[in-house]
Amino acid sequence: MTRIESARLVAAQLGVLATLGALPDLPDGPRLDRSPTPVHDVNGELLLWRIGTCGGRGYVDVAAHPMLGAPLVAVAPEAVWEPEALLAEARARGVEHDELQFVAYSFPKLAVRYLLDGVEVALLELHTWERVPPVRADLSEPPGEFERWSFLDELSPQARHTHDERYRQRREALTHLANVLHVDDPVVRRFDRKIVEQVLKPRVDALELQYSHRFSDQSSCLGLLGQETNRWSSAASAQMVLDFYRYRYDQERLADELGLGTEEHPSGLPASRDFDVVRALENLTGKSLSAAMSTTPTFAEYRSEIRANRPVISFVPGHCRVVTGYTRTSSLLLIGASFAALRVADPWPPKAGVVTRWENVDTIVCRNTVTARVTLVP
Repeated sequence: MTRIESARLVAAQLGVLATLGALPDLPDGPRLDRSPTPVHDVNGELLLWRIGTCGGRGYVDVAAHPMLGAPLVAVAPEAVWEPEALLAEARARGVEHDELQFVAYSFPKLAVRYLLDGVEVALLELHTWERVPPVRADLSEPPGEFERWSFLDELSPQARHTHDERYRQRREALTHLANVLHVDDPVVRRFDRKIVEQVLKPRVDALELQYSHRFSDQSSCLGLLGQETNRWSSAASAQMVLDFYRYRYDQERLADELGLGTEEHPSGLPASRDFDVVRALENLTGKSLSAAMSTTPTFAEYRSEIRANRPVISFVPGHCRVVTGYTRTSSLLLIGASFAALRVADPWPPKAGVVTRWENVDTIVCRNTVTARVTLVP
């Protein structure tokens, strides 16, 4: 699909979700074809368009490649996205170039690629401006922290087929939805709720972490913390979970527990050691927290944990975040227009502010999850 058509379908979907209250704090009125920022995969293919929604505050990620699995990738209503300022910083690094590109060097983390005569001369991570290393020669283990990897090239043949088929289904359903609701321009607007209910017969199920199980009168909670180095997302995620349960540990102490070096000489947590986070949560709480790891996480598992008022640490290739909520809208009349997303507290980028975003589960490649619950003494 063209960018304009993709943006039109995403605008229709966001309008429906805003109308039903399935996604909170969605802006009303932004054009999703205005000043889009192309974001490329490491292999050079166009992956998505990031579109700011209002004066640098908030953005929507729209798929440019069907392998992402759905037109709507993510929404970050409160995140700051100022691409021109970032490019100005990139130019100030003194790297000779004739073209700059935003690149998902470890999806969803971004870098700027410097090109000279069409050839990469540098790839620098946003905000830290550290040089992203070349692709590791030994690919027998999944990518670790601060490593470049291609989202597109690393998809298995089965995953590629699944994502392609899912994208086609979502595209067809959203095209029908946009036509029925007369969405002719890529503008996010709320609709008449009665009309939406007639078109979809929707069911909405959504929840965010609360201070207690009295969901009706409690506000959402979980302190969003940034990783102190570009290799410490696992330490930052563990810190957020421990903070939620009122255990106070600084990130250096957690990095020491996980064997991640020092702030001056940090190292990442290899994929083979994800279970170390389980041990750390239990050891640092004297087994007051009972932690567990799932190697085949499903949306139902995320939903179950959030409904039990427990945060979930989610590992994706090369990165680690905390899931703090979910939303799911199902349609009895237009199955392909159903939507499910996770509220992700992302500790990246380091030392430059952190991001809370809603990520479409159709587009997430999750490796493992770690959950923790209070140990009850009989």
